[in-house]
Amino acid sequence: MALTIISLIKQVPLPGEMRMGEDGLMDRTKAKSIINIDCQFGLEAGLQLKKQNPDSRLIVCSMGPKSFEVALRTAISMGYDEAYLLSDRKLGGSDTYATGLAIATMLKHLGFTKDSKEPYIILAGRQTSDGDTAHVPSQVAENIGIPQATFVESVKDDGNGNVIAKRIIEGGYQILKLPFPCVISLTPTGIPPRKPSLRGAIKARSLVITTFGIEDIGLGTEKIGISGSPTIVAKVVNIVSERPTITMSEGQNEASLVDSLIANIKKGGNVLEKKEHEAPKKIERPDFPEKDFRNASRGIITWAEITNGAISRPSLELLTPARKLAGQLGDDTKIITLMIGKNVRLLAQTLIEHGSDEVILVENDKLEEYLVLPFSSIFAQVIRKKKPEIALFAATTSGRELAPRIGMKTDSGVTADCTGLEIGEYVNRKEKTIYKPVLESRRPTYGESKLATILGFVCPQISTARAGTFEVPERVVGREGIVSSFEPVLNDKDFVVEIVKTARGGGGLQNLFDADIIISGGRGTTNDNLGLIKALAEALKSQGVKAEWACSRPVVDEGGAEYARQVGQTGKTIRPKVYVAVGISGAIQHLAGMKEAEKIIAINHNPKAHIFNNADFGIVGEYADIIPELIERVKEGFTFGINGKEF
Repeated sequence: MALTIISLIKQVPLPGEMRMGEDGLMDRTKAKSIINIDCQFGLEAGLQLKKQNPDSRLIVCSMGPKSFEVALRTAISMGYDEAYLLSDRKLGGSDTYATGLAIATMLKHLGFTKDSKEPYIILAGRQTSDGDTAHVPSQVAENIGIPQATFVESVKDDGNGNVIAKRIIEGGYQILKLPFPCVISLTPTGIPPRKPSLRGAIKARSLVITTFGIEDIGLGTEKIGISGSPTIVAKVVNIVSERPTITMSEGQNEASLVDSLIANIKKGGNVLEKKEHEAPKKIERPDFPEKDFRNASRGIITWAEITNGAISRPSLELLTPARKLAGQLGDDTKIITLMIGKNVRLLAQTLIEHGSDEVILVENDKLEEYLVLPFSSIFAQVIRKKKPEIALFAATTSGRELAPRIGMKTDSGVTADCTGLEIGEYVNRKEKTIYKPVLESRRPTYGESKLATILGFVCPQISTARAGTFEVPERVVGREGIVSSFEPVLNDKDFVVEIVKTARGGGGLQNLFDADIIISGGRGTTNDNLGLIKALAEALKSQGVKAEWACSRPVVDEGGAEYARQVGQTGKTIRPKVYVAVGISGAIQHLAGMKEAEKIIAINHNPKAHIFNNADFGIVGEYADIIPELIERVKEGFTFGINGKEF
């Protein structure tokens, strides 16, 4: 039977033209739009599968206003056969839960169910530039009831009813084998999308795009739109700069420029000012009655992700906001951590000493490696038994696909990539009610230009926390807690995805969180494959400094480094004592990952590069000239003031 290839796409504003209205919704009226970059790679992956399956049918789908037809016609001009648009005003303001539900309902209306006899695959971009949640692919897969793989670089048909996917994971990659039907989300590191053809453009011009409203697909209004979504945007503020004016090096050549840098750093220079984000306008609190919406739900649950037989650092970081939230909720609030794996009992005490009150163990030989289907099923079973009010996950590649799948199972909204978590309240002026206590999940959005506060009113309130944002809580050796076991119901259908291979890099990939100095290269350092970047990091290591090298997203997109080395909004958030940004332009997405560094040094040949607006010290110069001079100074003992070696 012929394969049907379905690509989900979204039309998004250009990054520099994103605007948000006072109501917290995207204002697209004056913004130029494109097909979301990640979705373009999904489209190309579909066309590549078509090469393997010449008889396959190519379908492109989207959800949005009528203006999204432009994106759909572009997909047709690239080689797709059919286009479908779900467009209804009642969908306005839908969160990711509601969006995933609506898209899945449309696909099922078209005949694509878990029991379909004809094979099909759903492709999507990893995430969209206007939301950056990476939730919808997981939510569509859960709604339809089919397997998934996210953060995938490449896919191919094995000819036996399966798709082989290469998936990015922290520190490396996995090769997965998934049966049809399935959902795959693509990263922008695969085969670059092709340009529309003239023949395709002519076809697209005359093609009739099938447009559905919610009534056409049998979708009610209970769980869509603003009123039906389990989460709402409660507040949006501008993100303000935290650093004073940069101190630039002066000199006639690379040697004098480096001398000037060293002198400037020795003077002490700039100090990172801890400023709050733009303060919202104070609104008088009305005298409304308070309502506790949690019913019987109490306590906080976190997930301990196991990597190479150890608890991942981001999972330990979760315990810092968890303890803070527990304190705000009351002394009787308990923190439970769920740990799934093979022979992991010995790790339980580590979690307790870092702040967990109870560790629930699910041990089974079949669960040695993370798989989203059994792990999400187990987590949902534990949630139904324990009834937590809050569930926290690290925003790793695994956490970002696991949390939304669990959210669909529990009808809970999920807030992605949070940098702040607080217990607060919500004044509902329409109902004249104050909801309290409610989890306030704060996350940068719209290209890191805004800070949105998201509230959820279905328990558990689920959030993922950006890795590297929170410190690992201090370990209290000997702290006591409960270690219990849970026997879940395991279904064979949850093990249909096979891990063919797992490959992780060396320990250095995990040391970005622990490094005192990080040397990071951008597009301007790829001529030598980041050779000088790595050499500077090694020179610092030889001086006894905890140093590592990293990169910006363009370097990863071009294949110059693994995703695990990427710093930024869609990579790692780090907080070293010194961050040296070399050949990095300073896009706001990259700044999101490095702005917590105590000291930022920018080196760029372009004096107008945006990075200089967000650094403490700067040098205008060529990569190939400045870095060798710095390496020589490091060999002579210069370590940016780290390890007690001043200069």
